Amino acid sequence: MGRAFEYRKAAKMKRWGTMSRVFPKLGKIITMAAKEGGQDPDMNPKLRTAILNAKAQNMPKDNIEAAIKRAAAKDAADIKELTYDVKAHHGVQMIVECATDNNTRTVANVKAILARNGGEMLTSGSLNFMFTKKSVFVFDKTEDMDIEELELDLIDYGLEEIEEDVEPQENGDDTPIVRIYGEFTSFGELSKALEEKGIEIKSAKIEYIANTPVELTDEQMEEIDVLIDKLEEDEDVQNVYTNIN
Repeated sequence: MGRAFEYRKAAKMKRWGTMSRVFPKLGKIITMAAKEGGQDPDMNPKLRTAILNAKAQNMPKDNIEAAIKRAAAKDAADIKELTYDVKAHHGVQMIVECATDNNTRTVANVKAILARNGGEMLTSGSLNFMFTKKSVFVFDKTEDMDIEELELDLIDYGLEEIEEDVEPQENGDDTPIVRIYGEFTSFGELSKALEEKGIEIKSAKIEYIANTPVELTDEQMEEIDVLIDKLEEDEDVQNVYTNIN
């Protein structure tokens, strides 16, 4: 599978020990979605997707329901989404997505993390031409699933690329999965098409995909991983996208 796969697998294994910080972040996204489009997942696609992703991370049902209820609370925080462009060592570029109720705190924390770990915040929008927003869906590959047929069926709904991969498991086994990519504007159509086919989606996101990925040595990758870890430890940071191959 190559170094890129091993890097992803190591990152996934490491994150199993960080659920205490993952669940609050997932809850924040659920609360934002519920506040924006209502508390009924059937009528709110954004909330439905947020719940789906939370369940994929084994977030307890009680936590999910509590996050939805928080959206209706009179004292509910006004959570905003922020995006920062970042330059790191070895030609690595990052887009850092945040969800926060305090912009001043978030930008100060992110800048401090970057300063201590070899990163630099760029002017907003500086990396727009380096990344492309894509709809990304992940689901298990079943024995009777015909990938070529599925690809043909989904092209009309905005599918651009389909690939088979494996998802590392805690017991050391790898589960076959399928990952599909489409234009970010096709997110709703692809999601609906997969649901209609009875495919249980494990993850559904709008991601930033690097147009020109960079290759790093193992040592360089370890150094950058430290920066990514520190960013992800911050309570307001939701996602860190990089141009690492």
